Amino acid sequence: MSSSTPTLRRRSWALCALFLLPGLSLAAWVTRTPEVRDLLGASTAQMGLVLFGLSLGSMAGILSSGPLVMRLGTRPVALTGSALVVIALPIIALGAVTGLPLLTGAGLAVFGAGVGGGEVAMNVEGAEVERLGGRSFLPALHGSFSLGTVIGAGLGILANAVSFPVIAHLGLTAVVGAGLLLWAAPAIPAGTGRTTPEEREAQAAAPKVALLGDVRLLFIGGVVLAMALAEGTANDWLPLVMVDGHGFGATMGSTVFALFAAAMTVGRFSGGPLVARAGRSRVLMVSALFAALGLTLISFVDSQAVAVLAVVLWGLGASLGFPLALSAAGDSGPNPAARVALASTIGYLAFLVGPPTLGLLGEHVGLRGALVVPLVVALVAAFLAPSTAARPSAAPAEPAAEPAERV
Repeated sequence: MSSSTPTLRRRSWALCALFLLPGLSLAAWVTRTPEVRDLLGASTAQMGLVLFGLSLGSMAGILSSGPLVMRLGTRPVALTGSALVVIALPIIALGAVTGLPLLTGAGLAVFGAGVGGGEVAMNVEGAEVERLGGRSFLPALHGSFSLGTVIGAGLGILANAVSFPVIAHLGLTAVVGAGLLLWAAPAIPAGTGRTTPEEREAQAAAPKVALLGDVRLLFIGGVVLAMALAEGTANDWLPLVMVDGHGFGATMGSTVFALFAAAMTVGRFSGGPLVARAGRSRVLMVSALFAALGLTLISFVDSQAVAVLAVVLWGLGASLGFPLALSAAGDSGPNPAARVALASTIGYLAFLVGPPTLGLLGEHVGLRGALVVPLVVALVAAFLAPSTAARPSAAPAEPAAEPAERV
């Protein structure tokens, strides 16, 4: 038992590194979106269509991830997803500097496939570590993603300030990401989440129906979707909202995104103690209301100072929604890996419809006006939050079956 503790610790750190990688990469892209938009000569609606590549890739990765995890286990799916993120960055940069929206969108599709597919597998792996360790781990795991965005945003601010070339910036980020992947890969064990052919056959007929008929799980999926939209809207549009909607320069727009990422990081790393003290559903409800308040202030108050304060509220509010709702999905009943995968798939629908919807809406009412969509959805998440409360009946379902698979 004692010899397995360092192994579990190393596994946890490796997972954190794999979550840091897409956060770092995403921030490198997001902080350069104003310049990329100018290089492409794209309108707000056209930029929404470019971002649609990210959405399509994410959904392709997510929809294929669950079956691949059951067939192969989390390790190859998570590592392949991370590799796709690394490969995508130079493609995105090349599309931007050559003024080719289609190539940029294709690079974003590869990026989305890597993030979407890899994160579902890593969430299943993280839920397993959480069960084996006997304490909350998913908020800190997602905190590593947010820490990556803080680091990446800081570098992006510097790159914008000194007019560092986009292609060099994203290329160097890819090199760092490759280093993280090579360090983490040996610590991720094989077999987690993998099922036998017989089990897959048995699950093919009934479980999908059973899970889709689980009203509580669907409510939890709704919370995941709502909070993913709240978080994803910032990742896709925040610098442009600040530049076009509140009159900031490109460097300051990136700085505001870094502030959002920092608030997300603080929220996620402080999430464990908060949940232990107040309970998961209460923390989720307050988080959703914080996000809604931040979005309201940015959308309706014409003040740069208020916008900066509101971004902090938005970041703190969005920080815990996704990981806590996934944790709730995992302990909502039997077959936790399938439940986490289903909740992730529902949640990632936000990444499919979010960017083009907000882009097209923003073309007509402005990006600040388009923020009403994630604002309303965050209020829905607050209403659904009680469904994420821990249930006494869920306790016996957690312990035994899966730890045996690890050895």
